[in-house]
Parts: sequence; C-alpha cells; structure tokens
Amino acid sequence: MLVQEERSHLGNGVSALAIDKPESEIKINFRSGYLRSQLMKKDPALFSRKGTLFDYFYENYGRVGVVGLIFFSLLILILVNNKGDSPALLCIKPASKEHEANPFPNVAFGNVAPIKDTSRFHVVHADKWIVVAASGSPTENVLAMVKMQGWQVLAVGDSHTPANWDARGAIFLSVEQQAALKYEVLAHLPFTSHVRKSVGYLFAIQHGAKVIYDGDENTFIPGHDLNYVFDVALLKSQNQTTTKLLQFVTLPNRSIINPYIHFGQHSVWPRGLPLESVSSINPEIYYDSIPSGKQWIQQGIANGLPDVDSIFYQTRKSITESINIKFDSHAPPVAVPQGTMAPINHLNTLFHYPAFWALMLPVSVNPQVSDIFRGFWAQRLLWDIGGCVAIYPPSVHRIDSGKQISYEEEKDLHENAERLINFLVDWKPRKSAFFMRVLELSHSLAEAGFWTTQDVEFTAAWLKDLVSVGYKEPALHVSSVDRKVPSLNELDHMEFVPLSLPSIYLGVKEASTVVSEVGNLLKWRQFYGHIVLILECTWPVDGTALGWRMLYGRIFQKVVLLSNMSDSSQGVEANADWQTFKLLAQIYQRYPKAEGFLYMKDNILLNYWNLLQANKTRLWNLRRIVSIPARLLWLMLKSQHLCPMVFFRFLKLGSW
Repeated sequence: MLVQEERSHLGNGVSALAIDKPESEIKINFRSGYLRSQLMKKDPALFSRKGTLFDYFYENYGRVGVVGLIFFSLLILILVNNKGDSPALLCIKPASKEHEANPFPNVAFGNVAPIKDTSRFHVVHADKWIVVAASGSPTENVLAMVKMQGWQVLAVGDSHTPANWDARGAIFLSVEQQAALKYEVLAHLPFTSHVRKSVGYLFAIQHGAKVIYDGDENTFIPGHDLNYVFDVALLKSQNQTTTKLLQFVTLPNRSIINPYIHFGQHSVWPRGLPLESVSSINPEIYYDSIPSGKQWIQQGIANGLPDVDSIFYQTRKSITESINIKFDSHAPPVAVPQGTMAPINHLNTLFHYPAFWALMLPVSVNPQVSDIFRGFWAQRLLWDIGGCVAIYPPSVHRIDSGKQISYEEEKDLHENAERLINFLVDWKPRKSAFFMRVLELSHSLAEAGFWTTQDVEFTAAWLKDLVSVGYKEPALHVSSVDRKVPSLNELDHMEFVPLSLPSIYLGVKEASTVVSEVGNLLKWRQFYGHIVLILECTWPVDGTALGWRMLYGRIFQKVVLLSNMSDSSQGVEANADWQTFKLLAQIYQRYPKAEGFLYMKDNILLNYWNLLQANKTRLWNLRRIVSIPARLLWLMLKSQHLCPMVFFRFLKLGSW
C-alpha cells in the first residue's frame, strides 16, 4: 500500500511501472518543471548527469536570446566600421593610420597666457646667461664661470644633485624649484638627465636673456672670457656688412662636413658625424665668404678631449695615455652653408636670441644623442629664417677622465645619422608660420621614426612655454619656402689652407708632408672619385671595417662593405653564403652616376697609386687589363638584369 500511495502522489506523467524499474531506465520528461523539482526532492542522484544541449537552450532561451542579440550587434558594428578593410574580422579598427597614431597637435599660440615668476628669483635680470646641468657638487670649472664678468650662471639640478648645492653668484634650480615654475615641458622631462636644462633655458629667457651659452660643468674656459672666441656681441653688429665670415663651399653631393679638419685635425671626427663620412679627410682649400651677423648658433671646439663618439674613443685611445688633442686656435670661424650640416652639441655652444627656439633637447631619444638630434633638427629650421651655424676655434679645454663612452647609448645615432641628415635636407615644409613649421618638422620626424610622439607633444609644450615667457617668434625668411642652394659663382671666394697638426691617434704624423699629401690626394681623388669600391670583408668586422673606410674612403666615391653577416653599426651589408653576384645588380643601381665599380677582398691591399695610368674603359683583372667585346658586355648586362643604356654609362670593373 505504501508503494501505491507513492504512485498516486507522483502523477504528472510518470508511469506506475517506472517506480519498479532501475534508475538507469527511468524516462523523465525534462519539460515538466514541477516534475523535475519533485524528483529532485525524492532522489537528487537521478539528476547528477547533465541534460542535453537542447534541454539547456529550452530552459535558458531568454538568456541565450540576449547574448545572441549582443553578438550580432557587435558583428554588424565591426563590418560597418571596417568596410573595405581586409583585417575587419580581426579587430574593430584596421591597423592604425599614421595620422591617427601621431595626430598633429592643435596649438593656438595666440591664446597662450603669460607665466609670471613668483619665486625669489623674480627680480633677477641679465642679458648673458651660462646654463649648465649640475650632476653633483659645484665643480671648480663652475666656480670659475661664476667669476666671469657680465655673465649669470644658472645650474639646473636633477634628482641626483645634492640638495645643498651652492655656488656664490650662481642660481641653482632644484627639481622642486623647477616644478614651481609651472612650465608645461616639466611634464615630459626625466628626473635623472641633463635634458632638464630645457627648464634652465626657459628660465633664462624669462629673465631677459639675449645670449645663452650652453655649457658643461666639466669644461674649463681659458682666460675666463667667452668674448675672446665667440661673437657674443653679434646682434650689435648686424648692420656692419663689411665684416666677412668664411663659409664652407656648397657641394651638390655633400650634406655633412667634419669641422675638425678645418681646425687642423684630419683624423679626428666629432660625435654625430656618420661613419660613412669618417673617411672624407680631404681639407678644404677654397672657401666662400658671407656677411657676418646671422651666425645665430656658434659651435666651439674643445681642446684636450673634444666631443668624439664611442668608436673614436675606444679605437684611438691609448691604454696608458689619456686623449689630449690640440686644434688650431688661429683658424678663422667658418659658417656651414644651407643644404649642409655639422654636428652641434650641448657642451660648448653659444645661442643668440633669434635661435632660442633651437635650445630644446628631445626627450624620447637617448640623452647621449639628444643634443646631436637637436642640432640637426635646428639647422634645418634655421635655414627658413635666414640664419646659419658657424664653427669657432677652440674655446674650452676638457680633461679625459678615462670614463668609457658607451656605444649602446649612441647606437641610434650611428644607425640613423646619415638617414636623418638626408631626410632633413630633403624635407619640404607646408606651414606658413615659423612656430607651426617647427612643430611640423617634429611631427615629420616622429612619422619617420627618428623619435616618438612624445617629442611632438614636447615640442608643442616647449613652444607654448616660449610664448608664455615672452619670447618673440622669428619671422620666416623671404626665400625660405623655395630655398635654392647658391652656385659657386654667386658667392665670394676666399683662400685658406688648414694646418695639418700631428695625428698621433692615427699612427702617423702629417705636419711635415702636408703639401705633398694634399697634392697626392687631389690626384687620386680625381682618378677614383667616381668609382665605387665593393670590398668583401672577413667576419668579424668590428676591428677592420672602420680602417678600410678610412684607407679607401678618402679617394673612392663610395666604399661598400660586404660580409657573411650584417653590422649596421659599421655599415656592413650581409652577403649570404658569400654569393656576391646576387648583390652586385642592386649596388649598380644604387649608384647610377658612378663611372665604374671595383670589386676586391680584404686579403688584398690595393696599391691605388700605381693605377693612375690604367684605362677605365676596359675590364681589369688580376694580371692584365683586357678589352671586352660589345657582345660580351651585352651578355654580362643581361645576366645582371640591367638596362643596356645604364650599363654603357658605367664602367663595370671586375675582380682585382
């Protein structure tokens, strides 16, 4: 009877026979919610197994419908936003466009409010300022700068500078005092770097600066007088057109010069000079001249340890001796013409008021190369306001402390210097106002990958700060938009023969043979100057590549180095499996104006002075010079996939 009562109690579609059957044979109607709840109370084990997928959707059809609606809505949104883009199903938006990833800042310089200095230095006013970065306690050189009459020294600290830094007569700005100045650039500056000098530049401009000397705390100024070397009073003599300034000759294929050659050191090169140009050690003989008065950036040379890069320091420095190089102090200042650049640093440089905008030190690149990038960037913009850079004789002395210069910190410079210079020389502005053009160039450099969008934002903040401290925007030069490199006949010519001081760091002494060497170089350059040398080097090349460039680069148009591995820092291209012939066609097309190509390996030393009588219309080999029939020339040409017209314009030189 007990069983019968249970049967009558269950009901709702359960057969009476179901109670007598094993649990595995029970047929359950899952659509009955009431039955399900009752059976769960009776025996929960009956529902320990999961139901079918259909049953799940049936019981949760409301939730499934909502999720499905959201999914299809998102799918429609993706398709609409990515109409016509192949990656539409992979991301909501396609790969970021350049103008979206690096938007051009929207800056209204006319709406920038002035900043008033409320610090205890608000009464300070001076025309001439010296700005240095203070990394430690005041050095003896800084204490000597303070004693220079007519100059106000400003030391800019970072987070490592002692809080009790003090030099009587100098102004010190700690990190906390800098923050109180309310400059917008402060949001972009690192706490442990000399690039915080940008705050010092703004402070000096705000307090009446007309001339700013960008100096270093470890440099000694002989005679304690910058007027002895630099044209500090330049602004007062702009109308004196009788004063002439020497200028390097404008050459169509030259975009960078080594100023150290002009001051007597042919084998020394400055930090920032592309390694491809290190071998160009021929001295200038003829110069142009221009009216003095617009050399608004004046770069000084340093005796002792000049501003050299890590490669020079590590390959030329003696283990037992410190570097102590002396330049010609009697050589006249020389200007750099438009279309040509020279490395500019932050260690010994004078800026006049029209070029104060060029003091900005980029923040997204390594601090070791920030000033060099600034110098190239500034030179391109300086052309648009009619100014120029001039290189001045040695004005300071730096002592070699023996501290190694890191190559890794300069890596971006060695890899990108030549490309950056060519980019800047070819750059064409579109903006009609100068400050907008400054911002445009910073934006273009970010798009080209030379620095990041951080420096675009930093440039905008820098320009707004300049306006807020009262700096007047320079006017564009009349001919700046359609800049034309003047021909040699349009400028005056002046003759000056640079000295050739002892080059002890190259292993030779040139002083007694300078005349004959210059004559030989001119003859060799005239013969080989339009020939490209292709040199196959044995790996590793870190100890040989630079030497080959210096040996052959001064006479050949270009030296192309190949090896079985690439080394961008040394300018060596990869030559997989030593199959040089696969790269020759590319090299030929790279130099369409070359007269010929000479191929050789680095286990051979070329006696180039013995080939001045060789016939450049023939193919050279190891033992003799032979004629090549026109039919054979055409077959060689066809195998290299070159145009016949292009081939006959060149001389194809075989293995030597």
